[in-house]
Amino acid sequence: MAPAAGPPMQSGASTGNEVTSVLAMGAGASGQAAATQSPDDTSIRPFPKIHISDAALADLHRRIAATRWPDKETVTDASQGVQLATMKKLASYWQSSYNWRKVEARLNALPQFVTTIDGVDIQFIYVRSKNKNALPIIITHGWPGSIIEQMKVIDPLVNPTAHGGNASDSFDVVIPSLPGYGFSGKPTTTGWDPQHIARAWTVLMKRLGYKHFVAQGGDWGDAVTEQMAVQAPPELLAIHTNMPATVPDDIAKDLAAGGPPPAGLSPDEKHAYEQLDFFYKHGLGYAQEMTNRPQTLYGLEDSPVGLAAWMLDHDAASYALITRVFDGQTEGLSKDDILDNITLYWLTNTAVSSARLYWENKLAFFEPKHVMIPVAVSVFPDEIYAAPKSWAEKAYPKLIHYNRLDKGGHFAAWEQPQLFVDEIRTSFRPLREK
Repeated sequence: MAPAAGPPMQSGASTGNEVTSVLAMGAGASGQAAATQSPDDTSIRPFPKIHISDAALADLHRRIAATRWPDKETVTDASQGVQLATMKKLASYWQSSYNWRKVEARLNALPQFVTTIDGVDIQFIYVRSKNKNALPIIITHGWPGSIIEQMKVIDPLVNPTAHGGNASDSFDVVIPSLPGYGFSGKPTTTGWDPQHIARAWTVLMKRLGYKHFVAQGGDWGDAVTEQMAVQAPPELLAIHTNMPATVPDDIAKDLAAGGPPPAGLSPDEKHAYEQLDFFYKHGLGYAQEMTNRPQTLYGLEDSPVGLAAWMLDHDAASYALITRVFDGQTEGLSKDDILDNITLYWLTNTAVSSARLYWENKLAFFEPKHVMIPVAVSVFPDEIYAAPKSWAEKAYPKLIHYNRLDKGGHFAAWEQPQLFVDEIRTSFRPLREK
């Protein structure tokens, strides 16, 4: 895509299209693009062109080839974790067929910038629409996602007429890397929890010159986006989430007790309860370890296959989809999609720094946060849980949109970009009509 004009710059600053510097990262490099600026520096600076060194890529291949494999699981399903056959197929493709340079070129084709907020460099993609009435939106990824997760939706949001939409549906799109993730800086002090990141995102949008904007997120992106809504800066008009926090207090207590669904639930509520019960009993291992002891995960920084397995074991539906992909089936994600994201984590050495967000967070993930501004909810069936409309209406008094989709899972923008874009357009259209 042809990058649109960049953000407002201080006098004398260069534009994103003039950036030619190279990020020559060696194996195990930190992933920060440049020396952190003074905490008082509020400038928006061009982000250097990404160029991972050949030595770093060669080291990755060497480490994949040197993997010491465990024995095969003793069951015929995934009840013991990520299966050996899937990991061997992934490693074989990673070693012999995968090409990082392709996604590197796609990233470099996008306007990217960096700004320092509270002493941490925040790297972000920023693509502006040619429509002067475009609605600004900040979209936040989660774990184990990255800015790669949203790349497919950028042009349809920015340039809707080229993708079956109307010019009136145009957005200016801002996609930051969370602190400690990707090419953003890594906090060296504690305190970067979802509330802090939410405040930083508001600073970022105001620093870009916006008087009003909307926000979107799933996974940690939802936690950050909902905290933006709780903080309710006057510039924030509304939010959209594809993994809403709606579980009522009494349901949360029943889930914590580990019992069967309580009586009186509707079919949608019972289904959501059963999904959450399964996740709490079988899918929280990674979250518990990163919440309690993220620094212990040295193996993720030392073994690319170990990192890949840890990232694949996020939720049952996503893992099943990825298994089908490496079995040769066509899905919303490709082999390259999956390895683009994993390789970004490896090359930026961010397995542990990203895990610290779990340690920092003190909020209950799925319970309502008392959001009082307008909220739009899109429910994808293979999400960790499909939030019922009855719960969403209680959690969000100003619910402006609710829709249950027929397909899609946890990584909605990545897996089902057209459905995701349609939901964003529909969700925020009423704001444009006022």
